[in-house]
Amino acid sequence: MKYLLALMLMASMNCFGQDYSSRIAEYRKKYMDDFLADQNSPLKKDNLQYLRFYDADSTYCVTAHKEILLNEPGFIMPVFSGTGREYVRYAILKFSLKGKPQQLTVYRNINLAKIAGYKDYLFLPFTDDTNGNETYAGGRYIDLREGDFKGNTVVIDFNKAYNPYCAFSGGYACPKPPDENHLSVAIEAGEKQFAGEKKH
Repeated sequence: MKYLLALMLMASMNCFGQDYSSRIAEYRKKYMDDFLADQNSPLKKDNLQYLRFYDADSTYCVTAHKEILLNEPGFIMPVFSGTGREYVRYAILKFSLKGKPQQLTVYRNINLAKIAGYKDYLFLPFTDDTNGNETYAGGRYIDLREGDFKGNTVVIDFNKAYNPYCAFSGGYACPKPPDENHLSVAIEAGEKQFAGEKKH
């Protein structure tokens, strides 16, 4: 019990504190820098001014309990353009948000897991009630790694939710969040809809 309380305390330290907004600002700066470092990026330096984000809000940083899924079959996750990719359901994440119980499934990309440096990479795509209004209609993503899990818990920080490349330009094979990952709540955190002109 003491171990679980210690984990919960560590998670809360990740979500709160006087420097929380500064850490989110630093995370977003790195996010924007990555567009300029990626040769396949849909955005150039002049486009970055059109990126929009909700203000950092620690109430959207939650501790989820993990239920590992064993012997799950692989499946093809559809994409917005091109050929789907093969994933496997890794775990169910259960948490409370705004006083209501929620859950999401986190996935592993089978081919990506074969690449050194990405074998522990996990993918958390989701949709919510802001899509098509304040945020991209196709949903948003959060990146996790197995090392983010502390025992049976993991911190999900929706302030780090980001848009797929398809939000900025056509021609990218962006996975569509499965129906099971729709949250019937407005996630007013993370990246908003791109304010610039989308390339086609």
